Amino acid sequence: MKYEAAFFDLDGTLVDSVYDLYIAMNLTLTELAFPIVSQRLVETWIGNGIETLVKRGLSGDMQISEQLDEQLAKRAINLFYGHYEQQVGEYSVLYQHVETGLAALRNTPKALITNKARRFTEKLLDKLALTEHFDVIVCGDDMAKKPSAEPLLFACKQLDVPANQAIMIGDSKSDILAAHAANIDVIAVNYGYNQGEKLSDYNPQYLCDTFLDIIPVLTQR
Repeated sequence: MKYEAAFFDLDGTLVDSVYDLYIAMNLTLTELAFPIVSQRLVETWIGNGIETLVKRGLSGDMQISEQLDEQLAKRAINLFYGHYEQQVGEYSVLYQHVETGLAALRNTPKALITNKARRFTEKLLDKLALTEHFDVIVCGDDMAKKPSAEPLLFACKQLDVPANQAIMIGDSKSDILAAHAANIDVIAVNYGYNQGEKLSDYNPQYLCDTFLDIIPVLTQR
């Protein structure tokens, strides 16, 4: 087998979690008397961790406002954490074929590498019965977030797999850039939260339209 380990992103790759985040975002904005935002906007802002997501919500834009008050941002992030704690996993669903695909890869060592905080990651994985599929779980508050190479290289070390024998599967620029920085091959999936980016522009080794499309890549000899 060409690849000895597979690393998976969570939101937008395995799980469609946008509605949970959308609800928590608008509860937060309403509490602060800020304008609510659309689900589509929230979807385009996902991918760089909750703190960045909330700041984009306060700014009403992908580009965080330079005038954003840091104390306000801290208060909003804490409010969001409280609302998201109540929402996480309530409306999230697995993307099509994820269960089948993970079952087909049962003998492949797997790591989950997400920018989501551990307290929310573990709750979401448990609710969707995904925890048992992963040998290693690396979260956004464990170390540097993607697009840093650090969490991917950490997973390599934990699984005792050289970087050139691992592959990253994700739906965003951050996943691709992290893999490139770690000298790890990457599969970009087209169905997730790509922040409006054309993923092919970032030169992933593979580009797949469905989760099942990754199986032949991971099982090639």
